[in-house]
Amino acid sequence: MTGQSLWDVSEANVEDAEIRINVGGFKKRLRSHTLLRFPETRLGRLLLCHSREAILELCDDYDDAQREFYFDRNPELFPYVLHFYHTGKLHVMAELCVFSFSQEIEYWGINEFFIDSCCSYSYHGRKVEPEQEKWDEQSDQESTTSSFDEILAFYNDASKFDGQPLGNFRRQLWLALDNPGYSVLSRVFSVLSILVVLGSIITMCLNSLPDFQIPDRQGDPGEDPRFEIVEHFGIAWFTFELVARFAVAPDFLKFFKNALNLIDLMSIIPFYITLVVNLVVESTPTLANLGRVAQVLRLMRIFRILKLARHSTGLRSLGATLKYSYKEVGLLMLYLSVGISIFSVVAYTIEKEENEGLATIPACWWWATVSMTTVGYGDVVPGTTAGKLTASACILAGILVVVLPITLIFNKFSHFYRRQKQLESAMRSCDFGDGMKEVPSVNLRDYYAHKVKSLMASLTNMSRSSPSELSLNDSLH
Repeated sequence: MTGQSLWDVSEANVEDAEIRINVGGFKKRLRSHTLLRFPETRLGRLLLCHSREAILELCDDYDDAQREFYFDRNPELFPYVLHFYHTGKLHVMAELCVFSFSQEIEYWGINEFFIDSCCSYSYHGRKVEPEQEKWDEQSDQESTTSSFDEILAFYNDASKFDGQPLGNFRRQLWLALDNPGYSVLSRVFSVLSILVVLGSIITMCLNSLPDFQIPDRQGDPGEDPRFEIVEHFGIAWFTFELVARFAVAPDFLKFFKNALNLIDLMSIIPFYITLVVNLVVESTPTLANLGRVAQVLRLMRIFRILKLARHSTGLRSLGATLKYSYKEVGLLMLYLSVGISIFSVVAYTIEKEENEGLATIPACWWWATVSMTTVGYGDVVPGTTAGKLTASACILAGILVVVLPITLIFNKFSHFYRRQKQLESAMRSCDFGDGMKEVPSVNLRDYYAHKVKSLMASLTNMSRSSPSELSLNDSLH
């Protein structure tokens, strides 16, 4: 075969010859003149081969009898390659993975500049700046994985009651206390808890009004006895709630590792510490200064509002968002810090001789902070024209700086809210009426599909670290 054309025909008839292509079972006849339009591609180079060894360097197998070339590639992507040979343009559908498509056309020796203008912008935007899509896939993967783990942990905790004395009764109490919305009993208990929390917060706020303050023996304002009754009832309820949850907990060691249980504990500790401090102060007058500690602890009652997170999907989603958005929050703080530093120095340089309120850089920091965050108290304002222009630039820069990271954080909140709703729905579908009968519904296919997708993404990033031209030459030679 050496020295002759692969097709053993005259040079004039080479362009009229046909070749058979088999790509993963997808068979097609192609005329040589169609392939010769792009001689640098893999199929174009195939026409220039003069030996079987050269052919097998470009394809995976070759049938001498049928003169058919076999390629172990994705048959679903090969129609895009065929369309390129017929039209000279590449088109990328929106549902395709741009990295898989990029690797496929790289294998066939087709350059990306052949992508038509209607698809080029979207293609390169998804490939060069894939951070949002990468985060979406990562979030979906984390969501599927964490939801899977949480459901299994929930199911495992519920199974610990089997074989214990009054196990089924304790399990039903645990579900009612720890899983709002699971049953009618849990909904009733949840509503009562919410009302007690709101009542405690409202009485604390009303107690700060002068009309509801009753002077004590020393003439200092004290609490209204009616509010004290409400406060004591709230503490009794919160204590009962925490003790009941602890009594029916499936695992006592893991109980206080739950953030919601720690919030319940912190909501009642200040009351008991204040009670001890007041008893000590009454018995030992020399320790009267400890009374100030009690006053500070009383203010900590406002943190009882966090108890609503147990009954609110939105608050739990907000907590998860803040937990997984530390990079975006750090980015926001960095942007604000840079902007505040720049505009405070500029304002100080312009206004220090004209405005006493902006005579120091720390004072300008305060002004720049309230301006960049668009709060604008108006306590300090620039007076010169240059200062007002600086303030305008500071406000506009603040809007841009705050809006950009906030969008990412909002997207994460929406994602975690949907995940939390799906997780709660899956937990409610578990039936523990007569013991452990069924495993909660989990889509294992999606779980392992995301695992495989993560592996493929890692391999793609590794392949992108080397120049595409080098990998193309390696595949062709």
